[in-house]
Amino acid sequence: MFNKNFIDIMKLICVFISFTITLHSIAQNNKDLAYEKATTAISLMDKGMYNESIGILKESQKLDPTNILYSYEIAYAYYCMKEYKKTIKILKPHTNHTDANDQYFQLLGNCYDYIGKPQKALLVYNYGLTKFPKSGKLYLEKGNVYWGQQQYNRALKMYESGIEADPFFPSNYYRAALLYCNSQNPVWGMIYGEIFMNLETKTKRTSEISKLLFKTYTNQISFNKDSILQVSFCKNFSISENQFEDSSKHIKIPFCSLYERTILSSLDSKKNIDIQQLHTMRQNFIKHYFESDFHSIYPVVLFDFQKMVYEAGHLEAYNYWILSLYNKEILTNWIQENQQKWNEFEMWFNQNHLPLNSENAFYSKKY
Repeated sequence: MFNKNFIDIMKLICVFISFTITLHSIAQNNKDLAYEKATTAISLMDKGMYNESIGILKESQKLDPTNILYSYEIAYAYYCMKEYKKTIKILKPHTNHTDANDQYFQLLGNCYDYIGKPQKALLVYNYGLTKFPKSGKLYLEKGNVYWGQQQYNRALKMYESGIEADPFFPSNYYRAALLYCNSQNPVWGMIYGEIFMNLETKTKRTSEISKLLFKTYTNQISFNKDSILQVSFCKNFSISENQFEDSSKHIKIPFCSLYERTILSSLDSKKNIDIQQLHTMRQNFIKHYFESDFHSIYPVVLFDFQKMVYEAGHLEAYNYWILSLYNKEILTNWIQENQQKWNEFEMWFNQNHLPLNSENAFYSKKY
């Protein structure tokens, strides 16, 4: 038989285990309740009820004090209310927390920028990039600071670094397209803009880029006084040493030279550059691109995708979407006249996406 001391010890162990299980159960219940409250709070925040949301999030914070998600959401509510100093006060202590992601540094840096401290913002973004070197968001925000300072070349460098780091994040393509299409080298903006539209298909920004692409085509394709067709998608390019092929030492023709040449050979002599003519040009462009050395010298994932669309029989619908999304009258009229084509394109497009990956990502310095 067991002696009394042994029985007492076993009772004590049982009490301890029961107490531990109870504490764990309470903690788990608290976490679950905290999460439920936070879900309600975020719904209120989405409706613009920021103060009510903050009150509930603080309750979540008390129930689960180790979870910094609730601190971030409180900070974001203050950010939406333009209480930037309060946001900074909440976020700053968490910058070294193991659960702090790149959004913490994005939000914190933005607040410094909004209160007139862009250099402090850049320091925050840079620190965030040491922790999250693949963050497209942080490169975007660095570019936005430089944009605000009218340092457009530095802004472009950041956006393109962001594309290289995170090729699936659309906002860097959007910003790069805006700058390049309004520069002397719109060729890069044309490609960035169309990639953006494939990544972000249904927003106001998508329509904005559609308009930008159409206008850039019509601005850069023209006829001179002798009615000779001209294209101009880049300026002031020159051949440098790194444009010599190592094996043969032949001159490697610059990307834009081949791009302009291919567009020129894809156009007909009509003087009015409308969407239907641009569709024909883009269709011819893809044929010429893959029939020539252009493809082997400069592979471009966007052109690979355009070939996929063409071979699937949907290039006309795709081109009308790309170039007239901003113009409801033109696009609606085309759809009404080609309803079956449009329906088939939509079905195909929803199931087939730009075959983008980290290896084939497009950014101008590769070319």
